[in-house]
Amino acid sequence: MMLRWYLVAAGTCVALSFLVPDGSWWQVAVQVLTGYLAVSAIIAGALRHRGTARAAWLAFAAGVWGNATGILVEAYSFHVNAEYESPGWPDVGYLALYPGLAIGLVLLIRRRSEGHDWGALVDATTVTTGLGLLAWVFMIRPAIDQTDLSPLAHLTGVAYPVGDVLVLAMLTRLLLGGGARSAAFRLMIASAFLFLAGDVTWAVLNTIGVEPGPAAHRVLGAVFLLAYVLVGHAALHRSAAQVGETAGPPPKLGPGLLVLLTLASLMAPLLLLGQIAAGEVTDALPIAICSIVLFLLVVIRMAQLLRQLEAQTARVRELSRTDELTGLPNRRAWGAELPAALERARRDGAGLAVVMIDLDHFKRFNDEYGHPAGDRLLKSAAAAWSGQLRGTDHLARYGGEEFIALLPGADTAESVAVLRRLMAATPLGQTFSAGLAQWNGVETSDELVARADAALYDAKRAGRNRVEVASAQPDTDARLTPR
Repeated sequence: MMLRWYLVAAGTCVALSFLVPDGSWWQVAVQVLTGYLAVSAIIAGALRHRGTARAAWLAFAAGVWGNATGILVEAYSFHVNAEYESPGWPDVGYLALYPGLAIGLVLLIRRRSEGHDWGALVDATTVTTGLGLLAWVFMIRPAIDQTDLSPLAHLTGVAYPVGDVLVLAMLTRLLLGGGARSAAFRLMIASAFLFLAGDVTWAVLNTIGVEPGPAAHRVLGAVFLLAYVLVGHAALHRSAAQVGETAGPPPKLGPGLLVLLTLASLMAPLLLLGQIAAGEVTDALPIAICSIVLFLLVVIRMAQLLRQLEAQTARVRELSRTDELTGLPNRRAWGAELPAALERARRDGAGLAVVMIDLDHFKRFNDEYGHPAGDRLLKSAAAAWSGQLRGTDHLARYGGEEFIALLPGADTAESVAVLRRLMAATPLGQTFSAGLAQWNGVETSDELVARADAALYDAKRAGRNRVEVASAQPDTDARLTPR
């Protein structure tokens, strides 16, 4: 209900701004009232939603209040004192918008970020550097070059475009971060961009010495009024409390962002080409500095992407060798480990045993308690067994409810003792059957696993919950009769 009444009142003010006489007190009243309505809406929304971004909303409210008050002070100076010359107290109010927006955006960035997102920071700096050079050439330097102004007037004239660049930098960093784009978030971003659009338009018109006519003046004024309305709407929207919630993963470096970064990186050479074509290079030093900064930023971003690629490659390699459920090595990792272990045992003349383990009646457990309970049993069994193995032993998930263990340097008696410890540690009162095969010194890894597998089936046929030791076969038989 509050949002509805706010939109009706604010919308009426915007409509009246086109009907009241231009330059009249009625026009001033409508503009200031629109700003103060937005301030009231922002404060009410911040108190109402009790979200994580209350401080950011209050910073926005302070900036909007200062900007709207600047309109009132300027009108008073002009209508009552019959004169107004910049810089003056109205500029203090107008300029208050920039720190208000910037502080609010910084607070949102901190609230929405999980740790340090260096990639988004570099991308935002790249875009800001390119657009900052554009602002220097067309807005900041022309303001500095005006020789008929006092130092304070120079400073004030430069403060406006610098404030625009500052807010644009914060907006870019916020947009390049992660997180959901709620309705309130989009309204807030649209409001900030409208403020920037209005400011840049005024700055460009002042630079080229164009005085907008009455109709254009009303339209430009309506841009700021609409920015007021949108930020108030954002604060009262039901999704306003979500604006400051911790964001998820940042967006990937997609085609849109890549195009934006490319354009920003090309800004310096394009401006240089334009000035060469015009016959006068007036900004050689800023363009050179910007080119160096952009080059270094591109190198830093490439280094970041390379590190990310290396980390992802290592992660994929690890996942390809790790069972997702239990965290144990999977069958692929086992297939690489066993031949290496056989070679070490052959070189050292040490014993080596392979054990196939199968949880008893696992299908019945799944049917009775459900698959999630079965998954928990596999995870807890893997963890319990790993805690009972020796430091040199190697346990892997072979598939389903089957596990396989490698016991280097162990003879049959020691291997059976290890398996007894595993049986005692099996969780949830469950049991397992195991087939133990002692390496005979010449058989291949496949033949050794086949003997352990045959012993496992012997244990199952014998009644389960037991360990069967594979009989020692002649070397020729082991090679000629693989499973």
